[in-house]
Amino acid sequence: MMIVRPVHRDDRAALRELARKTGPGFTSMQDDDQHVQGMIDAGCAAFASDTPAPDAYFLFVMEDTETSQVVGTCAIQAAVGLNDVWYSYRVGTLVHASRELGVYSQLNTLTISNDQTGCSELCTLFLDPEYRRSLNGHLLSKSRFLFMAEFSSLFSATLVAEMRGYSDENGVSPFWEGLGRQFFSIDFTQADQLSTRNKVFIAELMPKHTIYTNLLPKTARDVIGKTHDATVPARRLLESEGMRYTHFVDIFDAGPMLEAPVQDIRAVRDSRYYKARIADVPEQDEPYLISNTRLGDFRCGASRTVSLNNSIVSLDARTAAALNISNGDTLRVVPLFSQRRT
Repeated sequence: MMIVRPVHRDDRAALRELARKTGPGFTSMQDDDQHVQGMIDAGCAAFASDTPAPDAYFLFVMEDTETSQVVGTCAIQAAVGLNDVWYSYRVGTLVHASRELGVYSQLNTLTISNDQTGCSELCTLFLDPEYRRSLNGHLLSKSRFLFMAEFSSLFSATLVAEMRGYSDENGVSPFWEGLGRQFFSIDFTQADQLSTRNKVFIAELMPKHTIYTNLLPKTARDVIGKTHDATVPARRLLESEGMRYTHFVDIFDAGPMLEAPVQDIRAVRDSRYYKARIADVPEQDEPYLISNTRLGDFRCGASRTVSLNNSIVSLDARTAAALNISNGDTLRVVPLFSQRRT
C-alpha cells in the first residue's frame, strides 16, 4: 500500500534520486546535493517542533509499504515571502484609446508583484514516472489537504500553487529567452537554480516598470500562463479541488499560479472525523482518502476497503497497519475524488 508520511533523514538517498529525474524548471527540488539536503533539514525541523515557524516547510514522502521504497514527494510551505521576497508577475490589461483618431487598443501587461506574501504554498510535488498510475498521483497531492485541514492553525487562509511553465524538449523556456535573458544574461536553468538560494539578484536586475507584452517575441507571449506538459495532470487535479488561475505567473517561465481560500478546497471542506473500527471490509467502488491526526507521525493513504457508518469508519487490517492506527483512533476521511468516477 502507498502512504504519505513526513520526511525522515534516512530518506536522503531516495530523494536525491528523485531529484535527478525532475528536469529543468522544477525549482522546488533541483538536481543538487546541497538543495536536497536543505529540503530535508527544513522538513525534519518543521515536524519535530511543537511550535513550527510561521514559514515552516512541511516535506512529505510517498512510501510503498510493501517494499519501503520512497517513490514521490510533496510539500507545503506554511507562508511564503516572510524571509525571502516572493516575486510574481500580475497579468493585466491597459487600454489606450483616442476618440479623435478612432483608436481603441487593449494591451496585455506584466507587473512585478509581491501580492502572495504570507500565503501558504503547495510545492515540491513529484512522483517517480514509473509510479504514475492507479491512485498514486491523487493520493500524493491531496494528502496535503487533509494535513492542512487537521492543522489549520499552522497555515494561511489562502493557498497558492505555482505550476511549472512551458519549456521545450531541450529545457528551453521561450518566456525566459524573450524577457528574462534580456535583463539577467544567464541561462534559464542557472537563474532558476540561483533563485532557490538568493533572491537578491532578482530585485537588483528585474525590470521595475510595467511590461507591455506586445513588445515581447510571439514565442514568449504565447506561453504566458501555459503549463508544462508534464505538469498538466497536476494542474487539473488541483482545479478539480477548487483552485483557480488568478492571472499571476512565475517571473522566470511564466507558469500559471493557482489560488483558493483553504476552506474552499473540496477535500478540506468535506473531510470529517470518524472513529476507527478494524474489520474485514469488502472492496468498495469509491476510494477514500484517510489520515490519522498526528503531526510528527502523520500518515495518509487511499483505500477502497473502507466503509462509513455514522461516526464509524471500518477499514481492513492492512490499511490500519499502514496508517499506524488502532481500534478507536480518530481519523479524518474524505472521498478521494470530487465526484464518483465511472
